[in-house]
Formats: sequence, structure tokens, C-alpha cells
Amino acid sequence: MNAKRAYVQTARAAAAAQTRQRILDATVALVLRQLSMEIVLNDVAESAGVSVQTVLRHFGSRDGLFEAAAAHAVQQVAAERRAPVGDIAAAVQTLFDHYERWGEVMLRLLAQETRDPKAYAVTEQGRGTHRDWVGEVFAPMLAARSSDARETITDLLVIATDLYTWKLLTRDRRLPREQAEARVRHLITAILGESR
Repeated sequence: MNAKRAYVQTARAAAAAQTRQRILDATVALVLRQLSMEIVLNDVAESAGVSVQTVLRHFGSRDGLFEAAAAHAVQQVAAERRAPVGDIAAAVQTLFDHYERWGEVMLRLLAQETRDPKAYAVTEQGRGTHRDWVGEVFAPMLAARSSDARETITDLLVIATDLYTWKLLTRDRRLPREQAEARVRHLITAILGESR
């Protein structure tokens, strides 16, 4: 009897976890397509194939859902942005892959951040994540520098690899990706070379 009850509880827990994951995935997918302020719980529930009540049971409120979805997206972003440490070409390629997937939604969130505290929380976390990524990926090139020089170079590398740099080159200038990546690599090598 106890073994059967444990099996049922385990199966229920697994089903609940799958439902939660489906709701989070649906929320992130909707945010990729439209402004987060426009998304209502009915949209999420319909997209996830559940009821609004199920969404509320898992997350408590729309705010709770969006906080959990933001954390879920941050995990996805961290996994997508992993790049070999010290490899400039691989880092730029990885970054462009990431921006091709998330760039438009990130730009929408940045446009909302002054009006929506939740968008601001996401973009502020994104800025920190990007700076950490720069510090990690370019660590070998920064290691021998003084503390002040490391800060300065990190600031410049953050700018060179920023979302707006990608937007300027690929959307505003309409450069082919290959050319845009080459320009970012050139910026990075110039920053690292001139900062010695």
C-alpha cells in the first residue's frame, strides 16, 4: 500500500513539474512575440494548454508567473551564452546566436523598462549577466592587467559586445552577419591590443 501511494505521489509531482515547465515555456514564448505588458493569463493558459486556475495554482499571480518566467529565461540565456574562455571568434559567434534569438525581445524590454518595473528588473539583471559574461569569457586577457585597467577594459568590452552594438550593425546598418561579427571581433582585438 505504501509503495503504491509513493508511486502515485511521485507521478503527481512529475506531472505537476511538467505542467509548470509547460506554463513557463509558454510564457517565455509569448514574451518573445509581444510586449509583456500586453500578455494576460488567458493567453498563457491557452498557449500552455491549461486553465487560468492552473496557472494561478502554480504561480499565485501574474506577477509570480512573470518572476518565475524571467528566472527561467535567465537560465536559458546562461546556457545559450556559454562560450570557450579566451576564444574571441567563438564568443562573438555565440553572442550573435543569442542576439538573433533574444535580441528583439530584449530591445522591447529595454523600451518598456522606464514604464514597467518588471521589465526594468529583467533588463537590470541582463546588464549584470552580460558584464559577468564578458569578465568570464575574456578572463585570460584581463588577468595580467591592473585592477583599474581591468575595469576600463571590461567596460569597453561590454560596449563592444552589447545588444545595441549588435542592433546598430545588423539592424540599423543592415550588415550581413558575417561582416557584423568581423567588426565586433575587430573592436575586441583593438580594445585588448591597445590596452596593454
